[in-house]
Amino acid sequence: MHGRIFQLNCSSGGVPKTPVREARLTLTGLECDKQAHTRFHGGPERALCLFALELIRELQHEGHPIRPGSTGENVTIENLDWSQLKLGDKLSLGDEVVIQIASYTVPCKQIAASFLSGDFNRINQKTHAGWARLYARVLKTGVLRVNQEVRVLNEA
Repeated sequence: MHGRIFQLNCSSGGVPKTPVREARLTLTGLECDKQAHTRFHGGPERALCLFALELIRELQHEGHPIRPGSTGENVTIENLDWSQLKLGDKLSLGDEVVIQIASYTVPCKQIAASFLSGDFNRINQKTHAGWARLYARVLKTGVLRVNQEVRVLNEA
């Protein structure tokens, strides 16, 4: 199973995150990205936030004003079967980076502007399984670029 990096997103803290063409990934996240609430975001177990472009497009089709980066994901991935990803799966991003899916994100009011009536729970794994963003830990650092291939290396 493989896809590609559609967009990389960074911010000086908070959302929305804005697109960048390339970014260096460390063990704690993209060098260009900062988190406003480090109690809930960032760190080794939440170094990278991932989301599927196809889910964003489906949410747009439902009328939500969401766009890549607006819900805080660092990597917007295209053409990867999101429903098949599981906690513990390892992915390669480009030729250098290897990550492991660590957890589902818990949506919060900071991303409410991306949803009709502020319903940020539309991407809550507990109420809408398969629609959540994913947090990943970094197993191998490197440089990420838009259009790099994303491959699932193994399953948990």
